[in-house]
This record gives sequence, C-alpha cells and structure tokens, in this order.
Amino acid sequence: MSASMKRRQHSKSKKDEENKIESPGVQEFSEPYTIPNYTAFKILMSARLCAAWWNIITDCDEVYNYWEPMHFMLFGNGFQTWEYSPMYAIRSYFYLWIHSLPINLYKTLLNDNQIILFYLMRCILGFASAVCEAYFYKGICRQFGNNVGRLTICFLLFSTGMFISCTAFLPSSFSMYMTMLAMGAWYLGQNHYAIVAIAASTIIGWPFAAALGIPIAFDIVVRQRQFKFFLMWCAIGLAAFLIPSVKKDSDLYGGLVIAPLNIILYNVFSEHGPDLYGTEPVSFYLVNGFLNFNFIFVAALVSLPFALFVAWYLGLSQLNIPLWLAVSPMYIWILIFFSRPHKEERFLFPIYPCFAMCGAVCFDYFQKLIGSLMPKKPRLHYTVHTNWMAVLSSIVFALLSLSRIVAIYQGYHASMDIYVEMNKISSDSKIHTLSPDKQVNVCVGKEWYRYPSSFFMPSENWHLQFVQSEFKGLLPKPYEMGPRATQIFPSHMNDMNREEPSRYINITKCHYLIDLDLETETKLEPRYSHSESWKVLASVKFLDARRSHRFFRAFYVPFLSSKYCTYVDYNLLKTTRTRKYKTRSR
Repeated sequence: MSASMKRRQHSKSKKDEENKIESPGVQEFSEPYTIPNYTAFKILMSARLCAAWWNIITDCDEVYNYWEPMHFMLFGNGFQTWEYSPMYAIRSYFYLWIHSLPINLYKTLLNDNQIILFYLMRCILGFASAVCEAYFYKGICRQFGNNVGRLTICFLLFSTGMFISCTAFLPSSFSMYMTMLAMGAWYLGQNHYAIVAIAASTIIGWPFAAALGIPIAFDIVVRQRQFKFFLMWCAIGLAAFLIPSVKKDSDLYGGLVIAPLNIILYNVFSEHGPDLYGTEPVSFYLVNGFLNFNFIFVAALVSLPFALFVAWYLGLSQLNIPLWLAVSPMYIWILIFFSRPHKEERFLFPIYPCFAMCGAVCFDYFQKLIGSLMPKKPRLHYTVHTNWMAVLSSIVFALLSLSRIVAIYQGYHASMDIYVEMNKISSDSKIHTLSPDKQVNVCVGKEWYRYPSSFFMPSENWHLQFVQSEFKGLLPKPYEMGPRATQIFPSHMNDMNREEPSRYINITKCHYLIDLDLETETKLEPRYSHSESWKVLASVKFLDARRSHRFFRAFYVPFLSSKYCTYVDYNLLKTTRTRKYKTRSR
C-alpha cells in the first residue's frame, strides 16, 4: 500500500471516529444534514450576482489603480496613477490582463457598451467568489464537521464584508478567492492545490498574502515531513505564475519588472511607505470588523481560546489538522496588519472568509458545551438539543447584515446612479446639444474619489476633468496615447502624494459638473448648484454622514433611519456658459 493511500485511510478512520465520538456519553450517531456542495454554490452565486449589481465602489484605489488601467487596455484611454509609472512599477499589468481576457472577448464578439462590460466583469468576479466559497465550504465540512460547514455558509452568504469584497476589482479580493481555495484544499488533504493557490495569491494578487500560507507550509513540512513535496510544488507555482507575470509586466513597462518585489520594497523598505496616505488606530479595524460581520466578528476573535478550552473540558478527539493550526491563518494576518499604522478596509479582505469560519467554529463549540449539559438519554447528536441556537444566531446575523447592506446602498449608491443618468442625458438631443464629435468635459472637484471609472462615460469623446478643490494630494492623469503608452515616463508624477496643479483645468471649460451639495462651502468648494453658472439636470439623494446619527447611518432601521439621517443632493450640473465656451474654443 502506498504512503498516500495509508494517509487517506488513516484520515478516513480518524473522521469516522470523530463522527461517532464528539461529546462525552455519545457513542454512535451520524453527522447532521447539510446542503450539498452544488446547492451551496447556487445559493452563493445568487447572492454574489446581487452584489455585482448593487454593490458600490468603496475605495478610489479600485477605480484608479484597476478599473482605469483596465479601461485603457480595452479602449486606449483611462487614468494612470504613479504606481503604474515605469519609474516605480509597483502594480502588475498581468493581473489586469488575466481579468481582461473574458471582457475583451465579449467586447469583440457581442457588445462594446462600457457599462455592460463593467457589470459583466463584476458578475465574473462574483462567479469566481462563489466557486471558491463552495470549495472552501467542502473543506470545512471535512475538517470541522457539517455543523460548522452550514453555519459558515450562512455567515458567508449574508455577511456585509463578503457582499463588499466578493465583486471588488482588487488584488486583495483575488487573494481572498485564493485563500479560500488554499484552505479548502488544505482541509481536504489536497496539499498540492493549496500550495499552488497560495502561489497564485502571492504573485498575481498581493505578495503579502504569502503570510496566509505559513500554517499550510508548517503542516506539510513539519507535521507531515514532506519537504521535497513542498519544494516541488512551490517551484511549480512560481514557474506557472511568476514567469508569465514578469514577462507581461516587462513588455508593458519596457524593462525588467518584478511587480510583487517592487510592492514589498515600497511598503516595507522605503523611508515613508504607505503611511503618508494616512494612519489609523487599531479601533479602525475593530469597528470595520463589527460593521461587516457584527457579533460574528467578536466570536471569530475569541474562537481559538474558547474552542481549545471546550475541547479540553469535554475531552474531544483531535481533528485531522490540529484546531490551533487550522484557524491560525486569521490570527497571523491580524497580528501583521493590526500592527501596521496605515490601515484600509481592503487589507482585511483576504481573511473575511476566515471570520465567517472561525465565528462558526466558536458557535459550534458553544453548542457542544451546551449539548454536554443536556440529558444523555436518548443518545443524540449535540446539535439536536442546540439547533435553536444556530438558527437564532443565523437569523440575527442575517438581519443585522442585510440592515448594513441596505444602509450602504441607500446612503452611498448615488455616486454611481448619477453617472448612469448622465449616460441617459447624453442621448437626449434636447439637453445635450453639443455635436457628437466634440470633446465633452465632465468635471469633478471634491467628488473626484467617488468617480466610478471611465466605463461610465457615454463615449470616447467624454472625458473626466479635475477642478481644484480642498484636496491637496496627487491626482492621477490620463495615459499617453500610442502603442507604447505604458512605457512612457509620465510627467508631473511623484510617490510622495504631493499635489500637482497641472491636473486641474479652468472650470469655464467644463460642460458638465458632478458635485455633492453640502451645506458647508469654501472658496475652492462652493455650492455650484446654487450658482447662476450651473443648471441642475439630475439629483440623487446621498447620505450626509456628519449630520446623521452614527447608528442609524450604519444600520438601516425601517421608519427610524429616515428620521435620524440627513440626505443631500448628489447633482449632475450643466454649464450655462455654453456659448461663451464655444467662442473660446474657436
């Protein structure tokens, strides 16, 4: 009998023993029912398609560092940030190129409508997330049992964090997908898939995601003593992803570029790193975790010590992979990123599924503890007495999560809706009177960071322009034209987030303006909608967070949120200087 067959037989016998003996006094029973993998995928896919349509863009980095370069690759125009300058080259075009393949095929064969392409891309991301979640769920059922698996599915399905991250076009979301694949494969005993998934996450997605592979490497090398196996599959992963990545990036940048290495050098070894973009206390992640996972986040944080105590107290049998090792990826990530001064919500995306899983582990062990206190006869599975706890916690979690999702949509979706309205107006000859071949300037001031990308521009003649506001950081600039545009060193770029006045145009050159009509105003941020120089064409309500109750702006409560929250107009404005502008153009 081969060594691999012996390992599988040993693993199966341990699992059978665990199914029979999970709490004192229980001798024989079968695992509780849970949904089949394919059914889990279909349920998850339904939720991810909803996210593709209703999710907002929560981070301007997603737009300017990923959607804009993608738009450039597809249509030849878009904004370029300093990270894509050949001088710095800390972003990978290979990541964009992989994602552009299905979009480019659809664009070539079927439809080149930019908004359709945007949402198609989101649907593809949602599909990828659902596939990885279903595989992750399969591994969890094998490692922790069906009860943890079905709880995890519920927490993944409804969590606000997964709703936000599953269709985000970000390397951290890609690393989240790969983390689920890696951990699912690890729990299923398919270690070669786990190693390759971590390699993909590190090279294609985010190099820091390699930290999530530390427990997997420890298990393979130290516990299983498969050092040669580990090295072989690491080499395969590096060859499969690093070589094409370096080739694609080097071709586009015009010189040898190893983007993952450049990211590490900038973030870890540069004098300032990312801290010049702001620093936050640890409470930033604690609040973020609670908003996106509510009480499950707290349960996830305490899952390891609590589960270890219950396992010791009840004398539970060992799992296939030791409990402390199986949940350690989440804790390793927390130790690393909670200690960093610069904090952003997307940095936690790779462990969002771990929050769901560890929260489920915590509740499962709590059920085991309560089940041990129940009468031992008849001898039933511990979930028979405690299923009400799982149902109640799932309902409360789902309601809180849906409340948060509705609050986000109602409060902040206007910034995407207004650009859709602009597309409708662009085809109305009674409103948009400029000739089709004339360049149209759509301007933003303080709302530059809520721009949903050039995919929302009506045509190639419509361009986003910046007018000066109170923001004093570095704004992106359009890519140069031509086949070698990515190799050109753009002028007026820096990695110190210093303002570049060359980014701004005079507001008299703007045909349209998108602005949030706040009650406060400054010289650089006036209330344009109250000026005679501008006419309001469309408005969508947007949450004024400063004048809204902290709880009711975070969670939607019917009949109460509208009472305690204040909304202002997110406006699309048209200039009344049209004739004057035409004279200047000539």
